[in-house]
Amino acid sequence: MSVPDYMQCAEDHQTVLVVVQPVGIVPEDQFFKIYKRIASVSQVNIRDSQRILIRYRHHYLPENNEWGDFQTHRKVVGLISITTCATSKEWPQTAERFHGQKEVYSSTLYDSRLLVFGLSGEITEQQRTDVAFYPSFEECSDVEKRVEDFVESIYIVLESKRLDRATDKSGDKIPLLCVPFEKKDFVGLDTDSRHYKKRCQGRMRKHVGDLCLQAGMLQDALVHYHMAVELLRGVNDFLWLGAALEGLCSASVIFHYPGGTAGKMMGRKQSISQPLDAGKRHRAGALTTNGISADTSTEIGRAKNCLSPEDIIEKYKEAISYYGKYKNAGVIELEACVKAVRVLAIQKRAREASDFLQNAVYINLGQLSEEEKIQRYSILSELYELIGFHRKSAFFKRVAAMQCVAPTIPEPGWRACYKLLLETLPGYSLSLDPKDFSKGTHRGWAAVQMRLLHELVYASRRMGNPALSVRHLSFLLQTMLDFLSDQEKKEVTQSLENYTSKCPGGMEIITLPDGLKLPPVPFTKLPIVRSVKLLNLPVSLRPHKVKGLLGQNISNASPFIYSPIIMHNRGEERCKKIDFQWVQGDVCEVQLMVYNPMPYELRVENMGLLTSGVEFESLPAALSLPAESGLYPVTLVGVPRTAGNITVNGYHTSVFGVTSDCLLDGLPSVKTSGCLVEVIPALPRLQLQTSLPRSGTLWSFCVGFLSSSVSVQLFNGETQQLTITLENIGSEDIETLELTSKIVSTKEKVFGEFLSWELDEALSHLPLKPGQSVTLTVNIKVKLDFSGQENLLQDLNDDGISVTGLPISSPLRQVLKPRAETKPVGSESSKAEYSHIKTLEAVLNFKYSGGAGKVEGYYRELSLGVHVDVEPSVFFTRVSTLPATSTRHCHLLLDIFNPTEHELTVRAKNNQDLVLHASECQRMAIQVDKFDFESLPQPDQESIRFSNPKQLEEERQHLFHAAVLNHVHPSLRRCGEASVEGVLNQLVLEHLQLAPLQWDVLVNKKPCDCDVIADCKVGDAVSLEVKLTNRSKNSVGPLALNVVPYQDYQNGVQNYDLEDGVTFIGSNTFYIDTVKPNESTVCEGALLFLYTGDFYLSIKFQDDSAGRELPLAWFTLPSVHIRALDTPPQAGA
Repeated sequence: MSVPDYMQCAEDHQTVLVVVQPVGIVPEDQFFKIYKRIASVSQVNIRDSQRILIRYRHHYLPENNEWGDFQTHRKVVGLISITTCATSKEWPQTAERFHGQKEVYSSTLYDSRLLVFGLSGEITEQQRTDVAFYPSFEECSDVEKRVEDFVESIYIVLESKRLDRATDKSGDKIPLLCVPFEKKDFVGLDTDSRHYKKRCQGRMRKHVGDLCLQAGMLQDALVHYHMAVELLRGVNDFLWLGAALEGLCSASVIFHYPGGTAGKMMGRKQSISQPLDAGKRHRAGALTTNGISADTSTEIGRAKNCLSPEDIIEKYKEAISYYGKYKNAGVIELEACVKAVRVLAIQKRAREASDFLQNAVYINLGQLSEEEKIQRYSILSELYELIGFHRKSAFFKRVAAMQCVAPTIPEPGWRACYKLLLETLPGYSLSLDPKDFSKGTHRGWAAVQMRLLHELVYASRRMGNPALSVRHLSFLLQTMLDFLSDQEKKEVTQSLENYTSKCPGGMEIITLPDGLKLPPVPFTKLPIVRSVKLLNLPVSLRPHKVKGLLGQNISNASPFIYSPIIMHNRGEERCKKIDFQWVQGDVCEVQLMVYNPMPYELRVENMGLLTSGVEFESLPAALSLPAESGLYPVTLVGVPRTAGNITVNGYHTSVFGVTSDCLLDGLPSVKTSGCLVEVIPALPRLQLQTSLPRSGTLWSFCVGFLSSSVSVQLFNGETQQLTITLENIGSEDIETLELTSKIVSTKEKVFGEFLSWELDEALSHLPLKPGQSVTLTVNIKVKLDFSGQENLLQDLNDDGISVTGLPISSPLRQVLKPRAETKPVGSESSKAEYSHIKTLEAVLNFKYSGGAGKVEGYYRELSLGVHVDVEPSVFFTRVSTLPATSTRHCHLLLDIFNPTEHELTVRAKNNQDLVLHASECQRMAIQVDKFDFESLPQPDQESIRFSNPKQLEEERQHLFHAAVLNHVHPSLRRCGEASVEGVLNQLVLEHLQLAPLQWDVLVNKKPCDCDVIADCKVGDAVSLEVKLTNRSKNSVGPLALNVVPYQDYQNGVQNYDLEDGVTFIGSNTFYIDTVKPNESTVCEGALLFLYTGDFYLSIKFQDDSAGRELPLAWFTLPSVHIRALDTPPQAGA
């Protein structure tokens, strides 16, 4: 016997063997359909008191049948043949074939049956017990009943043989039972010796024990096995002693484990071990299926003869050791090891079971075929799996797989090899799902796993399935990347590229013929992504919500500011909505921080985003990562085509020809601040171009919110025009446009409007269609403080400054000491200080909207930064006033310093030009009008009362800052305005203020004030009027005024003795009654000039006047200059 039955188990010793075979040509599917129905009759109850178990085989080697005397369960005692017969003519030939089949097993057969399908007619009407006719495979309802009758007939023969051989016939000679290889050894032995007779008796006892076991008589079988063991041990008949011990073990196993030891591997139905009705009568010695007799005394006897679970294993070991003494008993030894292992598996004694299996590995069965070797290793694998040795099981299954493609096989079975290799994966803690390798630490031996994956790749390639090879190689690279050496990484990737050049890898699920599904393998480690961050739109494209509509989108959030019980979940973070928006139709960006773990440059092609929620056009990117690059930023872009909420689920790549969809849910190590963002409806896009160059300077604040910036360098007081071209570069109409400005960073005080514009012309072009543009002019006017520093004043004394701006005839010239030359600033440090450049920075905000986004209440802002470097133009180092000569006018004395390196000209209104060389200082006198401070508007009313900023500035800044600076230089032709605003101190301001009491003097009905000469004719009466207007809050008066004429000879001599030259018509004293607030009064008089000349009138208050409690400045009256002529004055003179 050379072919072992690896499926055998200890309880098979109680079964009878029936072979079911086809006769002639029978369709395979029909044969196995009938075979299954026959095999369903696995046990038959005999006369309600006994049962017989049947083991069916559709293939059984005749040589194994020769060992039937050694162990009766190996003997073919029944034959069921299945045949098809269409006509009666074929019947004789069919019957002959059936007879030939019986001849093969004739030495052991108890009975046989022939099932004929498809034959009808007279032949079918013959009454034969060994033949059953059926018209077709479908019309055979009583097959099971015929099989039961057949089994009963076998039982009758079995019982008769048992009774025949169990009866002690002392007079008869007991035959010697032997196995095939023993027959030649017993030739010539003395059959009358005592030793020979004991051997015969021992073997026969063992044989009878087998028959009793098959007949269901467990007690009798135990007794016979014990007797056989004693007899055979005495004559050292080791082979049969081992068989007797194995029979004893089998009977004990049947007693202890009525459920059987085969488990799921045999697939035997549980009906084998189902007990009969315990209430029915049993004959003495009869057993139930669970081995428990109804007779208590018999039960006690059986328990006494039965081995304990521990003894069963010991006897198995002993029996196997005896089998090992015989080379030709290798199959018996191997099968005994398998049976012992199954028993130990039930006893959960895995280590002892492994010893038996290890012994089975080294049993030499001679020259086995490749198919037999595969079967042997497969069974060993299943047995190791049975006892929980998963890795050992995987090892033998892998050996079986390699045996399928051994070099000696003409046609290697690569499909069988691949199938067996797949079955080894669990034993090596290997799964074909990459998700199992993303959780926790790596399980299993990586080196063995990589070897196994390489074998799967090779097997699938030899199968002619390149897609399968690509999938396994991708899995190897993805899951074993950390364990591959640099050289191995290079080799694996080269192999993968070779495979994918013929069959690109994708994300589809591969289904194998046996139904196994191979999940896709995304390359999440090529490259490795550490973080995913959704980026906000650029500042100029970010949408803003109209403030009045903000409340519409406020979600129903928790009313609590903070809760300490927050379960932080990475999945919830990914689903968290980000607090900015994307815009439909605009390019959106997602930044990934990636690195390349490979020792060489990694090329990633077609890398893009995976999204859901709205229609999204991903714009793939290709990148090349240097070897072991470290963290490397990669920006993926796309365009949302519809509005709504979009979720970034992951990214897709194409590496080494394998397309991967990498989902963030499967990457717990990836950091993200949220992947859900709102996409609002489309908004227009505005682009601006400026006439000034872009700013390349450093700003004093964060310029991240600026869309663009310009830079310009101006002198203080200079004005520059900035032309801005606004172009609609989007796809939506621009329907609204607003412009605001803000000075964002300056330590200097800015006077007047820094930036000004007229927007009406631009607004008239709205709506602005895509591609259209509009131009806007913005005036940049820098006007900072023109005051100088105190340390410069030490060189600017009154006695060293020439005065420009006073007429030669003015009496004010007497106050100053004229000097011919000018005195420049002495120190270089002062020059450096006055050449300091100041900076002004402002932002122009263009707020615009249109399209569907405007309907939803969104707009965009475009910010233009304006950076102005202000160079000093002139400095007013000192400002003072001259004594008032008029109630309405005043002279400002300005010490003007030129800090530039260029010559400049200072022009004042109604004044001569003043030329200043570089670093030169001169004094200028400027006549200005006095004003009433109280008449100026308050700061909170300015914007209401003065719509024109220039008007407001002129009214508030005293109308005296119109000094124009012309800088004359070969390369510079620039001009500006310098203002004394910010330079005037309180004393100067008091001098410039109109007194609350305003005095007007009229000569011949004409106002007479400083430097105004009133002409008259000698001898004509000259009228003189003095008008007082009370602008104070209190009443003034009564007052008395004295008018005193005099002449000034312009040499310091004044003549007041003019009684002969001037006479008054009436009194020279004017009396003014009480003047109430906001009222006025006029005093009139007249005088007569008696000869020609220039006369002056000095109007003074009498010392006893009641108004002396008021400030002196309130009573300053203008001086009156009258020129008496012989002829009347010419008109217009």
